[in-house]
Amino acid sequence: MTPIRFAFSSAFLLGLMGLALNRAHLLSALLCLEGMMLSLFIALSTWALHLNSMTFAIAPMVLLAFSACEASAGLALLVATARTHGTDRLKNLNLLQC
Repeated sequence: MTPIRFAFSSAFLLGLMGLALNRAHLLSALLCLEGMMLSLFIALSTWALHLNSMTFAIAPMVLLAFSACEASAGLALLVATARTHGTDRLKNLNLLQC
């Protein structure tokens, strides 16, 4: 395994472990998701550069667009949760309540 591939894999796994273990606040969960998406974007970009194919060069931009949509939806969810519940702690959220 090359050092670059190891760095991308460890960055993704670090974000995944942070998402699995750190469930205190919604903002920390969203930041872990963003870290995972960033590592996937960088890995996909280097893979597209390695292939030297112009047809595959658009894939990192599509992933970046999906990541931006995910971030905006997460931020809107965070603001709505903070307004209705007064906090972003995940223990206080109950999805079965209206």
